[in-house]
Amino acid sequence: MVLFRFLAFLSYCSVALALTYKGVDWSSVLLEEQKGIQYTAGGSAQPLEKILAANGVNSVRQRVWVNPSNGDYNLDYNLKLAKRAKAAGLSVYLTLHFSDTWADPGHQAIPSGWPTDIDNLAWRLYNYTQQVSNAFQSAGVPPAIISIGNEITAGLLFPTGSTKSYYNIGRLLNSAAYGIKDSSINPKPKIMIHLDKGWDWGTQEYFYTQVLNQKGLTLDAFDAMGVSYYPFYGSGATFSALETSLTNMANKWGKQIFVSELDWPTSCPSPAQPFPSDMKNIPFSADGQTQFIKKVASQGSEPLHPLHFGAK
Repeated sequence: MVLFRFLAFLSYCSVALALTYKGVDWSSVLLEEQKGIQYTAGGSAQPLEKILAANGVNSVRQRVWVNPSNGDYNLDYNLKLAKRAKAAGLSVYLTLHFSDTWADPGHQAIPSGWPTDIDNLAWRLYNYTQQVSNAFQSAGVPPAIISIGNEITAGLLFPTGSTKSYYNIGRLLNSAAYGIKDSSINPKPKIMIHLDKGWDWGTQEYFYTQVLNQKGLTLDAFDAMGVSYYPFYGSGATFSALETSLTNMANKWGKQIFVSELDWPTSCPSPAQPFPSDMKNIPFSADGQTQFIKKVASQGSEPLHPLHFGAK
């Protein structure tokens, strides 16, 4: 299933030359290899990074957890993975989860041992992003993009950074951003804020308006806005809704826009939610994945809202 996702994306990358970043989330590759999983191209097993690069991918996304109990996705894990990416000519896009485990709209747990009051938490976050950035620079693999949080529509670092205080959210994001800016990393990466529901302009507008109005975060602290786009969570996630949302985001805030996460199933016999009406002719198959990705990529039009692209 994972391999089909990769290949469906790759089949389009070779012709999607207008996209600056053509990426794949390969965070779990080391774990898969430890289980004996192999990737093949042309009938022969090859390192995944070589397959990706040969098929038009130019960037890989990696999730970073602070102190996971088994070490998976920690700093050392990601440095090892990033070195492989660089050797294959791929840029690296880090997603800092600011947690010891998965962070998503419903889960944003503060890492163990971190303070919970806003002043000390903001300072700890600044130091953390600076340390991570310095570590990648010292290893010779400075990332091209760093996302400060993962799908933080409901906030980050709960409960301190929940939507009960958009000022706290903004302050934490500002601290995270300036930890990167004040690090030794060179050249400086694009700093991204990543929300879910990329098709829902109302969600995007409300979050950024609230955070920026509270003055904890300024527009010049970050460079890019990332979104997730999963059509199987509701019928409202149409291509036209995505187009409207991305266009409005770029016009209102002037940032670079990334579709950071997306997916299309190869099999879906019993959907939990109805799929959007404008996708009824896209099959649940590897070929359907290719069709879906082509359509998503076509939603970005230069120079109105340059769209950068990644597949999970």
